[in-house]
Amino acid sequence: MLSRHTLALGLGLMMTTALAGIASAQEKTLRIAMTAADIPRTLGQPDQGFEGNRFTGIPIYDSLVQWDLSKEKEPSVPIPGLATEWSVGEDKTKWTFKLRPGVKFHDGSPVNAAAVVWNVQKVLDKSAPHFDASQVGVTASRMPTLRSAKAIDDMTVELTTSEPDSFLPINITNLFMASPAHWEAKFKAASASDPAEKAKQAWTAFAADPSGSGPFKVTRFVPRERLELAANDAYWDEKRRPKIAKVVLIPLPEANARTAALLSGQVDWIEAPAPDAAAQIKSRGFKIYQNVQPHNWPWQLSFAEGSPWLDKRVRHAANLCINRSELKEALNGMMAEATATYEPGHPWYGNPTFKAKYDPAAGKKLMTEAGFSASKPLKVKVQTSASGSGQMQPLPMNEFVQQALKDCYFDVELDVVEWNTLFNSWRLGAKDPAARGSHATNVSFASMDPFFGMVRFSSTKAFPPVSNNWGYYGNAEIDKLIADARTTFDDKARDVALAKLHTRIVDDAPFVWIAHDVGPRAMSAKVKGVVQPQSWFIDIATMSMD
Repeated sequence: MLSRHTLALGLGLMMTTALAGIASAQEKTLRIAMTAADIPRTLGQPDQGFEGNRFTGIPIYDSLVQWDLSKEKEPSVPIPGLATEWSVGEDKTKWTFKLRPGVKFHDGSPVNAAAVVWNVQKVLDKSAPHFDASQVGVTASRMPTLRSAKAIDDMTVELTTSEPDSFLPINITNLFMASPAHWEAKFKAASASDPAEKAKQAWTAFAADPSGSGPFKVTRFVPRERLELAANDAYWDEKRRPKIAKVVLIPLPEANARTAALLSGQVDWIEAPAPDAAAQIKSRGFKIYQNVQPHNWPWQLSFAEGSPWLDKRVRHAANLCINRSELKEALNGMMAEATATYEPGHPWYGNPTFKAKYDPAAGKKLMTEAGFSASKPLKVKVQTSASGSGQMQPLPMNEFVQQALKDCYFDVELDVVEWNTLFNSWRLGAKDPAARGSHATNVSFASMDPFFGMVRFSSTKAFPPVSNNWGYYGNAEIDKLIADARTTFDDKARDVALAKLHTRIVDDAPFVWIAHDVGPRAMSAKVKGVVQPQSWFIDIATMSMD
């Protein structure tokens, strides 16, 4: 059963040096407490999962295609960003992107086709002097078919994929454009004589003093303590030209500590507040925002040799033994019940024959048929984290699931590791020593992109270390369904193909589907213009403060 902690001790927690340093910040400064244990990387491609994109990606940088974060009642969709339009050629592997004229990086250099090519090379071209292996893992796996970029003219760029891929415009929302000119200046100033070491020094210096083209500029960076942003008054999109002069981002991975910081006035905004504190937060005049979003909080199962999940009866049983409505109640409504990656009514849902629901009698029957009982439980080990991007409340939630499955003849061991360790092992796979013998991993994920939501977890081409098919799930039939969807460029026809893929995935149950996040965040009432979109992301640039 989910523990219900009081905040009595939490309110007395010692705040970090970062909090102490900003307690007297001016009223027009927006102070945000993240779930991350460290500041997401600022050099162009953030880490810390999509919390990095949310706080050091989207505010500081732009991408060719961006997410529309301006609506609450409609799903977030890709819209023009640095590119005003795009099209695919006859062979379906060459895409032409027309760039937005007049956009400049924070250092004053132009955003042009050469800059786009440079940014593709930084993560794909190992021969490029500015190639940065540290940015590859968090980027290349999110746009797996992109192979190269070529400048057609100053404001037109051609992107080439390894195969026809209708998902590309969505995938490249993850490629943020950093300033080549600013990096070159750091490179020239680096002291090393070896070019590779000189490039590393340049990227380190760039991270401390980055230059994107986004609505905010970095003014101060203290690792593990704070990141300070200032409004970019010359931002190209007038609608997103910031009204808040200064934003301070603080890593606070523990939910009670974040909540205490909000209630004591040391921050104005916290991600994922402690569920038990919801009533107290509201009674003190703070607002809690949440909305349905394309997000899954599951167990991703191992299909490696010897895994206890190879028996589909066991996978189905686990999905039938969790009372998700009870978990939702314990979280004070800060989740949505998950029956699949996509829910009925979504165009990609399809017509699966299996549904993850609460039916413990059916679950026990399946476990008995598989040879397990109360006296002979099935031992499974699950790797999770204590906090992290989109991880919601991982420890109490996993303890709830652990107890629920115990009643269905499972003996669950939880292996709790640091968030970045868990996230990195997600790429390495169930067979890697980083999994520490785990049979499942609990990494939440976004599903607004069909590649993110399905392909990278079911394609045999996405086996580690290529992408996030941690459990090595997949077969020829699944690969064919993926190819059908990926090579369909008509939106409605692609929806039909994706629904067929989702149907097969749900019936196979390579996940234990548990919850969808609703992105709960609590804010001071003085923060105005808040739009909680149906997205993992949120736009700080359009907000204001009293």
